[in-house]
Amino acid sequence: MHHFEEIYNLAAERHGGAKALEGKLVKPISLADLAEMPEDRWLSIITKCVFQAGFNWKVIEAKWHGFETAFDGFDVGRCAFMNDEKFDALLQDTRIVRNGTKIAAVRDNAAFLLELREEGGAGQVLGGWPSTDYVGLLAMLGKRGARLGGASAQYAMRFAGRDSFILSRDVTARLIAEGVIDKPSTSKKALNAVQGAFNTWMEQSGRSLTEISQVLAMSL
Repeated sequence: MHHFEEIYNLAAERHGGAKALEGKLVKPISLADLAEMPEDRWLSIITKCVFQAGFNWKVIEAKWHGFETAFDGFDVGRCAFMNDEKFDALLQDTRIVRNGTKIAAVRDNAAFLLELREEGGAGQVLGGWPSTDYVGLLAMLGKRGARLGGASAQYAMRFAGRDSFILSRDVTARLIAEGVIDKPSTSKKALNAVQGAFNTWMEQSGRSLTEISQVLAMSL
């Protein structure tokens, strides 16, 4: 496995130099800002990622104002206690993508966020989870959330602004090239190997998971 500086240099060469590369890197937001993010914004971000999975992202984005309205601004209490009448109305609502399973996931993920209130709140739990155990956070989301396995949880955490990596095609290709994994990561063993590699690169560089993830993707 190469030192992070070597991978960074590869990315810089491909993207016009270090200064240009730095200009393209997005950094995570602070824990303080994540802790203050309202629950409805967490639910909105999570819902968008759930609906984007398997759909054209541009379609979801174009309809998003309609989603916000249809789901009452993603008020966590109202979504968590959605009754059958509201659910049936959403199934007929042309402002959204009318997928019953994913509509149900909104209700279930709202209930999940209500549970997190007892653990300190979504911002503290999801934002404050140690980056050195990011795969643990993904596992928890997959277990306790609805339709938050795989990439949906990864994108939700990235779009929320928390420190994260996304196992995109390019990131996966770099991890394979570095000998960290030999195929796309799905098993617990493979994900732990990925976490170990990212932890090493964090120690070497002092950078976040978010930055490292982007550099890996841009190194190809």
